Amino acid sequence: MRLLMLGGTEFVGRAVVEAALARGWQVTVFHRGKHAPPEGVTALHGDRGDAVGLAALEQGEWDAVVDTWSGAPSAVRDTARLLAPRVGSYAYVSSTSVYAFPPTSPYGEQAPLAAGSPDATDAEDYAQAKRGGELAATEAFGERALLLRAGLILGPYENIGRLPWWLGRIARGGPVLAPGPRELALQYIDVRDLAAWTLDALEAGRGGAYNLVSAAGHATMGEFLESCVAATGADAELRWTAPEEVLAAGVEPWRELPVWPADGELRNAVFGADVSKALAAGLRCRPVGETVADTWAWLRSIGGVAPQRPDRPVVGLSPEKETAVLQG
Repeated sequence: MRLLMLGGTEFVGRAVVEAALARGWQVTVFHRGKHAPPEGVTALHGDRGDAVGLAALEQGEWDAVVDTWSGAPSAVRDTARLLAPRVGSYAYVSSTSVYAFPPTSPYGEQAPLAAGSPDATDAEDYAQAKRGGELAATEAFGERALLLRAGLILGPYENIGRLPWWLGRIARGGPVLAPGPRELALQYIDVRDLAAWTLDALEAGRGGAYNLVSAAGHATMGEFLESCVAATGADAELRWTAPEEVLAAGVEPWRELPVWPADGELRNAVFGADVSKALAAGLRCRPVGETVADTWAWLRSIGGVAPQRPDRPVVGLSPEKETAVLQG
């Protein structure tokens, strides 16, 4: 298979590239040149935000494209239109955020969707931008467009900060604010499982939308944080705290305590996807302990500080605020 990866140097894109290379695929990476791609690829340079930034893609044929773009949908539109005559299929890594908020869980691929336009030139609203990207890919490729509606993505190379923050916090040891309930059923996907399923789907010629995340309850909040303690080997004490106490202290779910959405509409949205379609199409998700341990090994290999996407807010709870909550 000849794969064109749009991006390919960070997190999801890098995981897809490494998985494709491991299968013996011919991989071309189109990127801005800010980060080095994995060895073994053909590199093309360009900036999709520039009017002439796609020049390097005006020639060449590929069996499939994978696109992780989360900026203005017009960039997906222009790229997809340019490539449609010379590419077999187009996989766009979208998000479960495209569903109209708040969704009624469990929500499948036919649930109501957010508004979006393939011609939008901004990405101020994440849900609308991702939906616009879906429409752009489908407009150019029709049934050959594969829409991967991913949920929470974790694993090595993460540049959002969620799992790296928890690992760093627990590695420091001592009492750790653990937001309850311990039995909270999480729903996420390891970036490598996302990559493997994507390549399998492209080989099988799949198209259309798929919710691409683990089944709800693949792991619990307790298993997730206890895996962090085990991986780091830290002398950390998880202090399980009721959600109402955490919220009463002014802690912001999801941002200050990553992975934890408290209760209500946000929890239904991030942990409420029906993934039966993807499971029937071969999705397999590894144990949470493996995801956590491998991410910790990667973090240590780069000095313990994860990269941070400049277009995403820094996540995590300050030590001072955590201490205040623990002291009641």
